[in-house]
Amino acid sequence: MTTVKNIIETKNLNKFFHDPVEFQALKGVNVSVKQGEFAAIVGASGSGKSTLLYVLSTLDTDYTGNIYFDGDNLSLQSKDQLAAIRNEKIGFVFQFHYLLPEFTVLENVAMPAIKLGRYSQEQIDDLAMEKLKMLGLEDQAYKRANKLSGGQQQRVAIARALINDPKIIMGDEPTGNLDSKNSEIVFDILKELKEKYNQSILIVTHDMNFANKTDRIITLRDGEVQNQ
Repeated sequence: MTTVKNIIETKNLNKFFHDPVEFQALKGVNVSVKQGEFAAIVGASGSGKSTLLYVLSTLDTDYTGNIYFDGDNLSLQSKDQLAAIRNEKIGFVFQFHYLLPEFTVLENVAMPAIKLGRYSQEQIDDLAMEKLKMLGLEDQAYKRANKLSGGQQQRVAIARALINDPKIIMGDEPTGNLDSKNSEIVFDILKELKEKYNQSILIVTHDMNFANKTDRIITLRDGEVQNQ
């Protein structure tokens, strides 16, 4: 029997905010996401959902405890090493798509690969077009990003998250700005990525309809894991 490895795992993760008063946002959190797993983090407002995601994604490094990502202990990595991990191995999808409106769809998708600097511009454009085809957006490639609908823009954001073939996609309320039809489309895309490409996915959401269709729900309450 093959053991499925954890892409990310925490051991006794704690996070404090110190301004204006000391507040513990995460309390001894032990969570993991396996290769090819689609997991959701849920909890009431202020439960620590987004804080946990930002710590796991290396965007926030002010914590105690240990985070293991793809076999590396993130606590032992330098800022430059963390930046490389973040750009190469983590794809981000946020509530707001953060596309640059003056650039084309293809140019927006290509940006993380340009930053990575591993391929020629021609190769990057081919990769970007490949990701857009996966999401049914190849016919939009040369439009300005601001000419697309909100649902299309969020699909472009997913294509951008996929450009460097990340180990995991992390999303912070990726359907929070969408109507129910487009939310369903985004969920179906993520599910297909998991089933077809064995993509690991971790999504923070307040939408229980979305969360209930994932493989596993991690529930936070007052900074502690209630169940997973």
